[in-house]
Amino acid sequence: MHGEEEDIFDSVTWESASAPYDVDYTAKQAGPGFKQSTAGAEEPHGPHDPKWEGYLITIVKDPVKELPETKDAYVSYLVVAKTNLPIFSSQSPSARRRFQDFVFLRDHLVKDFPACVVPALPDKHRLEYITGDRFSPEFMERRRLELHRFLQRIARHPTLQRSTLLRAFLESTEWHVYMHQHIAHPPGPEPTPGLLDNLSDTLLNAFARVRKPDERFLEMRESVDKFEDGLVLSERLWNRIRGRTNDLMTDYHDFAVAVQGLGFLESGITDPLNHFSNTLLEFSALLRHKTQTSTDPFLVHLHSLLMYSHANRAVLKLRDQKQLDFEELSDYLSGVTLERDRLSAIISGHAGSSGLGLSAYLKDKVDAIRGADDDRSRVEKMRKLDVKIKELQDAVTTAHETSDAFSDETLREQKIFQHTKEAEMKEMLSNLADGEIEFYQSGMEEWDRIISLLQRIRVDV
Repeated sequence: MHGEEEDIFDSVTWESASAPYDVDYTAKQAGPGFKQSTAGAEEPHGPHDPKWEGYLITIVKDPVKELPETKDAYVSYLVVAKTNLPIFSSQSPSARRRFQDFVFLRDHLVKDFPACVVPALPDKHRLEYITGDRFSPEFMERRRLELHRFLQRIARHPTLQRSTLLRAFLESTEWHVYMHQHIAHPPGPEPTPGLLDNLSDTLLNAFARVRKPDERFLEMRESVDKFEDGLVLSERLWNRIRGRTNDLMTDYHDFAVAVQGLGFLESGITDPLNHFSNTLLEFSALLRHKTQTSTDPFLVHLHSLLMYSHANRAVLKLRDQKQLDFEELSDYLSGVTLERDRLSAIISGHAGSSGLGLSAYLKDKVDAIRGADDDRSRVEKMRKLDVKIKELQDAVTTAHETSDAFSDETLREQKIFQHTKEAEMKEMLSNLADGEIEFYQSGMEEWDRIISLLQRIRVDV
């Protein structure tokens, strides 16, 4: 088994677009891709530059139908890896996992690392290019490829690649036990309801957008919008191309049948016409092969990249929510402080409610009707407001620190996402170009063979 895994990874081109970023072969800890950095041979200098502690290469392969002939049948996938990260107990971990295990991994990585862009899993039912049930070879291979891409994105991430959950996913022999333990005892402290959670939804949802947007994140959102618009347009155009290619494939097949029938009528040129008919059938088969091996994988990768961008957008939206929390808490603190100052002014006799606006005037009248306008009740209310102000000040400080920290992490995440996006775009478009080149080269060879044969036909006039 160990030798088989070595052969698998020997076939990986570490400098290719599918490998984790630039490779530093002179790193002190030897291994392909140890310094997973796009900065070349230099270490990151900026505070928001990603930093890798090692490499992690993953492969998902060998889908197998488990418990066949039963209602509980499912497909398992062999996940093998190669790494020099110290968190792993083996440099070549491997395990068999089913689709639901990948779902658990993804869902809990999102919970454990809310500021990280965790890639989306393939939709359980969105494989429109594949016919047959979920146990058909075509379906299992397409699912395997998408799970491979999902895990590859996680393995490229400098934070996610070092998570204890991923380590258990790749090497634990008691994965189900670990899943239950992870649910019962998640990493980090359990979130406790704070002052922010006790505020009404009306307060938190008073503003849909942040009032002091950061230009850096506005530019990021605009870039994401343009990128996703380009992906959606490309997907729509290539779906149209795919449909027209299928129509052309059918037309070439029908044309071949017609030429073959014509050959039976023209006895003098039956053989050349039969060869021409076979060429048409071969070209139709080439069109089908191009669709299956080039166009369909391109469309699947294109949609997967779109879903990955949606995950990135979700992180940007969550960052806005953190800033919105801070702004709303600050406004709430200002309102409570203003109310406390109003009561203090009334008690000291330095100001009346008439100088503090219509709402304060009406509030004083309501308190007077309720019999709560005496100084003693105002002093008690001021005491409660002082306590609330102290709580709010602590909450505002925490919210501000959280917002700033989340913003810093988001800036790092955008660089990581940009690196991954560029690598995958290069890989995706290179594969598409290779498929198109292979198709046209094979097509030219087919037509070159038949042209010389057709030119030898002699027709008596």
